[in-house]
Amino acid sequence: MNAALVAVLLSLVSACAYAAAAVAQERLASRASDAGPLRLLASGAWWWAVALNASAALLHVVALKYGPLTVVQPLGALTLVAAVPLGARLAGRRVSAIEWRGTGLTLLGLGALLLTASGPAPDDVLSVPEALTVSGATAALIGVLSWPGARPGLRHATASGVASGVASALTQTVTVAVTDRSGPLLSVQVIGVAVLVAAFATGGLLLSQTAYRGGLGAPLAVVTLANPVAAAVIGLSLLGERLRGGAGGALLALTGAVLAAWGVVQLSRAAPAPVRHEPAAPVLADPEPDSEPEASPPAGLVPRQPGPGHLTPL
Repeated sequence: MNAALVAVLLSLVSACAYAAAAVAQERLASRASDAGPLRLLASGAWWWAVALNASAALLHVVALKYGPLTVVQPLGALTLVAAVPLGARLAGRRVSAIEWRGTGLTLLGLGALLLTASGPAPDDVLSVPEALTVSGATAALIGVLSWPGARPGLRHATASGVASGVASALTQTVTVAVTDRSGPLLSVQVIGVAVLVAAFATGGLLLSQTAYRGGLGAPLAVVTLANPVAAAVIGLSLLGERLRGGAGGALLALTGAVLAAWGVVQLSRAAPAPVRHEPAAPVLADPEPDSEPEASPPAGLVPRQPGPGHLTPL
């Protein structure tokens, strides 16, 4: 089987697993919005989401062995495509027209990207200085995005996407270095980069959990867009990956990226149908008095008004 096809199939399954994990994280965050990291460790739902993320990550690692970052990472947008109907199903509602439109645009854009990004299996890796430089710049960016301020959900989602994208790029370095048999299995490069992968993957998971406190749609959309952008920058600038088709291929890739981004934006704007409440009983206006109002009783004879929740003693 063609290596690129294997990478695409593995990425599809990985995206579905990531989608299930995202829905589980969002439901957990909505139930315990003020729970800290230590509280999450005692939650079975949290560990279920961690297991789903770990399974998806494993499939993603294998996909990176067969396909370049510019192919595997854009397919991560299918996470949002799968998460929207899954979340709607668990919420007991139908998928809206805007959600279907966003899904179609995202799939069309991804198709255009795959036509230009498909290439041979990756064979280049990041050197230790390159890995350290990328990690340092990423850590600084995550620190800035995590600083307290406005829109914490979207900023944490951006930080999560960047962390996950960099973790994928570093993972490809580890995977290629281990399987090409050109050096020792546990070299300094492999061990050091593997530690960085674990750090960024864990950070991305915790940041996404924080971002989902404000809902699933917009934060997951931001994660979905930031992830492939970060990975593509590394792949095109440091790993020698290229787009096929020259200027025409670059234009097609740009068009596909715009379509996919617009589809993701449409999905992020889709809101669940509002909950219908029974109308309150109408309040009748006081009837017009037919006669002169009665004289007020003397102040000493006015009964005391009961306070909230209390009865006036006789």
